This record gives sequence, structure tokens and C-alpha cells, in this order.
Amino acid sequence: MTDSPADATPYEVLGVPATADDDALRRAYRRAARESHPDLGGDAQRFRQVQVAWERIGTPVARRAYDVGSRASGAGPSGGASGRPETGRDAYAPPAARRDTRPRARSHGHPGGRSREVFLQAEREWVGLGDPIEDPYDPTLIRSAPRHIRRLLAEALAEEATASVVSDMGIGVTVWHDVDAGAEGKLDHAVLTPSGLWAVESIDWGAPVRIEHGEIVGETLAPGERPVKELVRAARAVQKQTRVRFTGRLLVVPDSAVTEDVQLVGSPKKPTALVVRRSALAQVLNGVWSPPGSVDVFDIRDRLQQTVRFV
Repeated sequence: MTDSPADATPYEVLGVPATADDDALRRAYRRAARESHPDLGGDAQRFRQVQVAWERIGTPVARRAYDVGSRASGAGPSGGASGRPETGRDAYAPPAARRDTRPRARSHGHPGGRSREVFLQAEREWVGLGDPIEDPYDPTLIRSAPRHIRRLLAEALAEEATASVVSDMGIGVTVWHDVDAGAEGKLDHAVLTPSGLWAVESIDWGAPVRIEHGEIVGETLAPGERPVKELVRAARAVQKQTRVRFTGRLLVVPDSAVTEDVQLVGSPKKPTALVVRRSALAQVLNGVWSPPGSVDVFDIRDRLQQTVRFV
């Protein structure tokens, strides 16, 4: 359990409301531990989630710290893949501008911008239209929100984390964020490298996922959600608009979501998409999984600059 906004909170893992008293919390933990214990026929991963949840809220001191958002989130003080501090409000607020002078990828558009707009609107509707929100990124407020609202923020954070990885690849890379895909919504990123042009979606479901019958499935996906199909449609819409073909399609997920760095969806000879751990994204974009041949980076970049639209 990583403290992504999309993750189940410790209270959700134990199956109690955040207002449960200490006795109810203790009973819920014992029941969940017994039901999930591998020696009693339970699931080891679920048992681990229960233990982590109890560590975070099982004592009055730990519970108070969690409830006020003072516990470190995600990767700890060194920061996660986004490069930002992973504690308190800073884990959720928009990233600050970078101050170092290292060469960065050419970047166009606003990564995570549209997803943040959708999250803020949903949060306002949940709190109550007209009611003031002093800090929409307050950890206590976010942790108390319904999970479907927290996932909207997780999507924005995932897009920003991907943008950070791509940015660090240097000036030989160009990326367009929040690309308009017409009726199909948007494409999170179009990334141009010497290995090709990649259609990229960044997603965080807050739980492990797997590939079945050419699609991603998992317990926390919304009913009817089909990420691979949605990526294919968005990429095709952008291709039609720009008249530039993509080399491949990537679904970037948190490292904890899958068990392998790269997984093929569809035929090995011509995969529909690749599911990629975020830590392996730069390696994939650098050409490890690209088809033979090269692309005319300058021509493609010029054509996209003239035709791409943003949401």
C-alpha cells in the first residue's frame, strides 16, 4: 500500500469507517487478519495489506498521525518518480517548477492539467457547491473523499510522474501533453524519440492489475472500463487529426501494479499495446521495444507542431 490517492485507505482495507472507535478498529483488524491469513486459506497479498493498514492506524499515536496527514507518503523524503517531496500536502499539490539547468526534453501542453481540473470539480461537488475549500490538496480532506474522486487526483499525479521521466530524457526528446483526441477525449502524452512516436497513457488504479484476453482487468477498475481499447481509440483519433502514425502505444502504470517491467497486450509480433512500469519507461522509449528502422524526428516534430491540438 503506497499512499497513492487511488489506494484503499487503511480504514477501507479493514472495512470500517474513519469514525470507528478503537475497539471496533481492533475487532475489524482481528477479523481481517484471520480471514486473510495464508495459513488459514487466505491471500498473502491481502494479509500484507491488512498488516500495513494496522501499522498505520493500529495505535492512537499512529492513527492521529495518519488522520492529520503527517505521515510520509509513497517513496519517503527523497521523493517518488515525480521528483517532488512525498510528504503531506506536497505529495498531492501540483509540482513546483524545476530550478536546475540540466537539458530537458522539449515539452508542449500541460501534463495532468485536465485531470486536475476534473478532480477539483468533482471534489467541489462532493464537499458541496458554494462551500469554500481552503486547501483542495489537504491530505486529510483527500483521504476522506470517496475513492472514485481520489482516483481522479491519482490520474493527474500519474501523468505528471510520466512527464517527469520523459523530461529527464533530454533535448533529443519532444513530448506533447493532454492532446485533444476529439470524441475519444484526450491522449495523455505523445512522445517523440529517435526510436519512434509513442502514444502514452498514464494510469493509477491504486491496486494490482493483470492482462486477460487482450485487456487490463483488476478489482478497482470502473465497470465497463477498458483501458487498452480506450488508448487505441484515442491514438487513432490523434493519428487521423495529425496524419502522423504512432510507432506503438504504451500504458504506464505504477511499479506496484504489475509484476513485470514490460508486458505485451495482443500478438507478440504486432502487440496492441505495451503495459510498462514507470521505472522502465525511459528504457522502452529509448528503443528497446521499438520495431526495426528509424523515424525522421525533424519531419514528425514539424508536422505535429502544425497539427496537434490540446484539451
